[in-house]
Amino acid sequence: MLNTILHGTPTDAPPLVIAHGLYGSGRNWGVIARRLADERQVIAVDMRNHGHSPWAEPHDYPALAADLADVIEAHGGRADLLGHSMGGKAAMVLALTHGQLLRRLVVADIAPVTYSHSQMPFIEAMRGVDLSRVERRSDAEEMLAAQGVEKALQSFFTQSLDLPGKRWRLNLDGLAANMPAIMSFPELSGHWDGAALFLTGSTSDYVRTEHRPLIRGLFPAARFAKIPGAGHWLHADRPREFEAAVRVFLNA
Repeated sequence: MLNTILHGTPTDAPPLVIAHGLYGSGRNWGVIARRLADERQVIAVDMRNHGHSPWAEPHDYPALAADLADVIEAHGGRADLLGHSMGGKAAMVLALTHGQLLRRLVVADIAPVTYSHSQMPFIEAMRGVDLSRVERRSDAEEMLAAQGVEKALQSFFTQSLDLPGKRWRLNLDGLAANMPAIMSFPELSGHWDGAALFLTGSTSDYVRTEHRPLIRGLFPAARFAKIPGAGHWLHADRPREFEAAVRVFLNA
């Protein structure tokens, strides 16, 4: 079972499960989760090989979707689901394979396609941090900066540092070995007819116009919305606007 962070208490509304992206954790979503928990319980998970969840093989989308299904079944058997990036792909696979568990689906800045860029440079940068010399997060940030990692990502990555244990709470070797699967999307037949919102950042190119026919083929009721001034990490770039868009959709 994945590690979960619970916000709020159960209500008459279905709980909202939040699935983070690659190199993230449930903790990254604390502010938005707490705000949305005023109307429903919010369950932020650590995906496998991240945070306080188990390190496990394989790290592919059928496995990630099955993990999320276990969480939903443990919290009543039906939920709304919000997934960002890698978590968004896992959420889409869950909808297509265990659709009866979902009421509404929010996919944040990702499409059901294979991407050609690589996330491996970030794994190499984290591997390049000399953890024996890290006493504070700022020490690790300096080492990441020396390898060309931008400031915002330095802060993001070091949230996954276990300072007392001098280790990453990320299975870097496992993620590296599974990177082709992470960047791809499985071939699945069928479709999910439930309400789905594909929410993107206006300055991000992860979800393109040419992706929409494929998305609509898998999710016929898909709606699309953009958050002005936001990039791929749209929930961090424009948290209030992101929260408002999700709230309106869940309550529609």
